[in-house]
Amino acid sequence: MTTFDEILEEAGNFGRCQKRIFALLCMVSLPFSGVYVGIVFQGFTPEHWCRDSGVSQIRQSCGWNLMDARKITVPLVNTSGVLVHSQCEQFDLDWNNTGLTCDNPESDLTDAHRSKAPMTSCKEGWEYDYEGRQSFVTEFNLVCNDAWVVDMYQATLNVGFLVGSITFGYLADRFGRKTSFLMSNLLNGVAGILVAVAPNYISMLVFRTIFGFAVKGGWMSVYVLITELVGVEYRRMVGVLLQMFFSVGILILTLIAYLITDWRWLQVAFTVPYFIFLSYFWLIPESPRWLLSQNNSTKAKEITEAIAKENKKTLYKNIETLRDDNAQTSTASFLDLVRTPNMRKHTFILMFNWFTSAIVYQGLIMRVGIAGGNVYIDFLISGLVEFPAAFLILFTIDRIGRRLPFATANIVAGVSCFITAMIPDSHFWVKTVVACIGRLGITMAFEMVVFVNTELYPTFVRNLGVSVCSTLCDIGGIVAPFLLYRLATIWLELPLIIFGAIACIAGGLVLLLPETRGVRLPETIDDIEFPNRHKENHPKSQQLTNLLPTDMTTNKETTIV
Repeated sequence: MTTFDEILEEAGNFGRCQKRIFALLCMVSLPFSGVYVGIVFQGFTPEHWCRDSGVSQIRQSCGWNLMDARKITVPLVNTSGVLVHSQCEQFDLDWNNTGLTCDNPESDLTDAHRSKAPMTSCKEGWEYDYEGRQSFVTEFNLVCNDAWVVDMYQATLNVGFLVGSITFGYLADRFGRKTSFLMSNLLNGVAGILVAVAPNYISMLVFRTIFGFAVKGGWMSVYVLITELVGVEYRRMVGVLLQMFFSVGILILTLIAYLITDWRWLQVAFTVPYFIFLSYFWLIPESPRWLLSQNNSTKAKEITEAIAKENKKTLYKNIETLRDDNAQTSTASFLDLVRTPNMRKHTFILMFNWFTSAIVYQGLIMRVGIAGGNVYIDFLISGLVEFPAAFLILFTIDRIGRRLPFATANIVAGVSCFITAMIPDSHFWVKTVVACIGRLGITMAFEMVVFVNTELYPTFVRNLGVSVCSTLCDIGGIVAPFLLYRLATIWLELPLIIFGAIACIAGGLVLLLPETRGVRLPETIDDIEFPNRHKENHPKSQQLTNLLPTDMTTNKETTIV
């Protein structure tokens, strides 16, 4: 009988047809970046202070701008040893009876007067130094006692990711990769628009959860589909490059967010592409491998012949005997991941690395919105440093191996977080450069955990192992906003200390994993527990031949992306 991989060798492992499909599917990663890290712009919290109708009247009559009025009428508070204008308290004064004049207000309201004036919490809302722009924070006044509610915007997205990855994993296996992808895009479009028109914050969080549910599942379907359409030697390359387009999306998001000043219209901007992706119904095929697994060999042969035709190849092998070469005969269970010592060690280390990658990656991105610099420039720079990560991975994994680059990436990210926290703000560019190195390290670690995960489990439990371990990524994403925003209110750099600690621990744990470069993929649990029985290294081509088409099923979210 003829296997699909044998037929694909003749039809073209990565010919014109696969390149066209790959280019189309890479477009799906672009709006995903807006969904995943758009909170930096949509939930931006600008400088704010209490609104007072009495101050507003004086400001209007004197022709003061917002900052002039704040300088005179907003109390100073001691924060970490520095006097700053209060964001959540105001003077409890009748400003019409203070004798404040337009010409020399500072002499009318001296420091002595300010120190004796009664204080109260904000009563009439807030003023924002965000003229001409609007985030959902400024629209719904999610500051001071309600600031923690902002964290839910990212947390609910990751809740959706967690449920969506499991649900769409089932749907993709039950109804097909293409069908589940199209279903997700329809749901993405509807849920995304509902987020944009949500009348209140609670309804927005509900729609945001549905949005995350569909987005993550659709991206996973894309990942699986493209790896099943290319030859074994191209799967890792297309997987890494597909994730790199997420970084391209970050750069595009920066430009769009700069041009679109309202968070609702920004939401519409990265939702509309999901309606466009519905046209892929006519542009991409179903996975022939999945069709074979469903005993639909007729349709699988039809698609395979169409691939060969577009690639201008001729099929010589007997396609009539085409069979599924990746059928599994063993049933996997969660207990297989933890029953034996080495499997248990691999599972816990990989879980911790998924968890760490999600927290540090999302945390460093979201920190751009609270670091105090120009959010657009800082976000653009942080996006640019992601690109070398993909090239470093492709350059090192087959020359140096997996374990050392993976561990080094985590440790570099951790040490960079420590150093960034200790550099004073006066050394802005030094602080920025070190922070970018940390971002590069965690991006590389995030992309590497995907395929390292696949190489450390035997065939019959490999996909289950990736699915179970990667759920910790979504849990990390739920924790990340609370960890960042709440600790930053205590000390802005405290989250970096936490990020640095867990990243260094993750890097150290990676060193306890075995090296998998040049080693054949394990087939049984005995291959994991007794590796010395299988010392002989097989050529890279043998290793690639053993790869399952669905080995790599996640992104930065499962990630991601």
